[in-house]
Amino acid sequence: MKNFKGFTKGVNLGGWLSQCDYNEKHFNDYITEEDIKKIASWGADHVRIPIDYNVIQNSDGSVKTSGYSHIDRALKLCEKYGLNTVIDLHKTIGYSFDRDENESGFFDSAKYQKRFYSLWEEIARRYGNSDKIAFELLNEITDKDFSKKWNEIAKECIRRIRAIAENTVILVGSYWNNSVSAVKDLDVPYDDKIVYNFHCYDPMIFTHQGASWVYHIDVSKSMGYDECDWSSDKFINAFKEAHETAEKNGTVLYCGEYGVIDNTSPQDALKWFKDINNAFCHYGISRCAWNYKVMDFGLSDERMNEVIDELVKYL
Repeated sequence: MKNFKGFTKGVNLGGWLSQCDYNEKHFNDYITEEDIKKIASWGADHVRIPIDYNVIQNSDGSVKTSGYSHIDRALKLCEKYGLNTVIDLHKTIGYSFDRDENESGFFDSAKYQKRFYSLWEEIARRYGNSDKIAFELLNEITDKDFSKKWNEIAKECIRRIRAIAENTVILVGSYWNNSVSAVKDLDVPYDDKIVYNFHCYDPMIFTHQGASWVYHIDVSKSMGYDECDWSSDKFINAFKEAHETAEKNGTVLYCGEYGVIDNTSPQDALKWFKDINNAFCHYGISRCAWNYKVMDFGLSDERMNEVIDELVKYL
């Protein structure tokens, strides 16, 4: 794959069908036609929809039709406003990037893996073989110890999807929460429609300052962007090895999440977006900003009004 056509710059719909209150009122009200229209007006060409397995899969593994109805609505709205879609499985039974979800055992359980495969087979039957829809197998593998097993699971899942949807682009990320430095340990792509996926919130001490869920580094200090000693050149250097790995293996990169927490000033967020955008453009990396609204990173939140018209130029 030489480019990820139709998925150059996008916006995440986090908090809608994932990391949410699982009730129909929320599903119906959180994202509306006006939201999709606004994202299109920002110049985006796609959205990424994080989805938790329990929205579209019952406890016995059977299909939850009501959950798929919300995806169907989103796809119709996206088609109306000229947006493509990444369907991202944010949580599967037995695994979540968020340890507070209390999901565990996926990498050691053939039963859980079977549920994962059957879920993706169902998604493929419904949405496969469209050049307007891409699949992201699983959000943010955490531990490096899962790397070998994850490569094996991903390969088997892709094999099963390909039996149904041979033309769909599939995104695969690596460990350390889709770290760009872990891309090198992904297997060579299964075929020519696989894209290497990563997330970027560097430097975390700036983008996640004050975040209660960050445990591995100290993010307690409040700081402006100019204080964190970062630049577009540092992003370019950080992406270099992954870009070379993708080129060597005949594919491209996609940054499925990047953004700045709302504990920073809008003006500092704008500076950060300008720098990371420069690196994306340097390598031709497709990307999708986190997040459209709330979730501590909301681009459409009222606090961003004074900079949003300028910021969206750098998505």
